[in-house]
Amino acid sequence: MDSSTRYSRQLLFSPIGPQGQEKLANKKAVIVGMGALGTVLANHLVRAGVGHVRMIDRDFVEPSNLQRQMLYDEADANQHTPKAIAAADKLRTINSTVSIEGIIADLHAGNAESLLSDADVILDGSDNFQVRYLINDVAIKYGKPWVYGGAVSSRGMFAVIRPGITPCFRCLFPHAPAGRGETCDTVGVLGPLVSIIASYQATEAMKLLIGDLEHLNPHLEQFDIWQNDHDQLPISSGQNPACPACVKKEFESLTLKDTTEEFATLCGRDTVQIRPSYPVSVDLTLLAKRYAPLGGIEHNRFLLRFRTDDYTLVFFQDGRVLVQGTDDVTIARSLYARYVGH
Repeated sequence: MDSSTRYSRQLLFSPIGPQGQEKLANKKAVIVGMGALGTVLANHLVRAGVGHVRMIDRDFVEPSNLQRQMLYDEADANQHTPKAIAAADKLRTINSTVSIEGIIADLHAGNAESLLSDADVILDGSDNFQVRYLINDVAIKYGKPWVYGGAVSSRGMFAVIRPGITPCFRCLFPHAPAGRGETCDTVGVLGPLVSIIASYQATEAMKLLIGDLEHLNPHLEQFDIWQNDHDQLPISSGQNPACPACVKKEFESLTLKDTTEEFATLCGRDTVQIRPSYPVSVDLTLLAKRYAPLGGIEHNRFLLRFRTDDYTLVFFQDGRVLVQGTDDVTIARSLYARYVGH
């Protein structure tokens, strides 16, 4: 398909035009998290002709995702397809001229720099503050702009973060919310809200990619689409002069922890994730044979699931294990030790 035909309506938009379209084609965007925000982001950027789009996600598609995560369908949920793979497969049928990477990974201190540092822009499709602090540290260290976004219930917000120019994310949010905070899994989320926030994020990303810095949004924008509220909070003067990240260049989130495994409760999911702190490559076929006597094995080339008592264990190729059915780390540790042996 001829690019002048594919992008004809975008080419007619004078701030982009042929020169802007060529710039988009030579840029790389990285999206962290392929849930509700991430799927909208990827859909917009791939259709807009951003030359290389990398999508990172640690999870697989479930039926509850289909209400708001637009790139997935019932077959993806029934087959437990990893979100990064399902999204990449779908997007390649939409725009074959874009280089699309779907990476099944949990973003952490050991891989964040290699996955994010070559981006021209980083898009936040995550759902937790620790990942955002990690993105923020990489962005500052390598001088990469990124676009924060959050959506929960009927409330959402976004902001453009430009290292050395705007306050960084840690300036704006010095501490993660006390406790777990609200998430889509605890208080729900409206599908239209997700599309609104991610569409704003994608627009700001396109401005960054074509170099139209004059029209970047200088605010932290907040919406409540059910209560009809919209606030613009100027952030240009919000830098913390003692910020450990953008001022002192202390990248706490990029510091590797010396532990054998990392256990993390996934908020609202009744799930504990266990991730080895060292690189692991798991042969899922061999693992399926090992666990076959237990019965109830579900296995594809990306993950393996089996049920034991009231719990479901999900194994990934990178060594991660999800223990579903509990948010108790002690129980998860016990099951991990029993079936993995570490």
